[in-house]
Amino acid sequence: MSISRERPPFAADERTQLVGWLDMQRAIVQWKCEGLSEEDAYRPVLPTSPLMTVAGLVSHLRWTEHGWFEVLFLGRSADGNPQFDESVENADMRIEGVPLARLLDEYERQCRISNEIVAAHSLDDVGKHPDYRSAAGSLRWMLIHMVEETARHAGHLDTIRELIDGEKGYY
Repeated sequence: MSISRERPPFAADERTQLVGWLDMQRAIVQWKCEGLSEEDAYRPVLPTSPLMTVAGLVSHLRWTEHGWFEVLFLGRSADGNPQFDESVENADMRIEGVPLARLLDEYERQCRISNEIVAAHSLDDVGKHPDYRSAAGSLRWMLIHMVEETARHAGHLDTIRELIDGEKGYY
């Protein structure tokens, strides 16, 4: 991912700040995956959370981007997004056999789509999907939520990576 791991400018407009913080967290996710083997990308290190692997978290974040910006905000179909499959718990993290490089490419592509959506709309615009309560949030709310969601999982990735091979660092 070519996104910088630098914080956004101290003085900038709201959109620049929000997207800047989100992009930094997205870049940290990519960084935490650098140099991992496929085996390590799928290795569970938390006994009570076997799906919380590096690969599982990257997949989850990709689908979370899709769910918030394409489905809830734009009102597009949820078909194909495993997060909306209520028949399988944590379906978005069940990605056995999918190479980490592919998951990272899909995540990066989804982040670009999300940024295009954000750039084309007012932060005050609200979601359009009629079937989901969360669509009532403004684009601003969704961006703030995505900063929180991505940062939380970047922290998980930091811990998982340290448990796998001792690599650590914030950004």
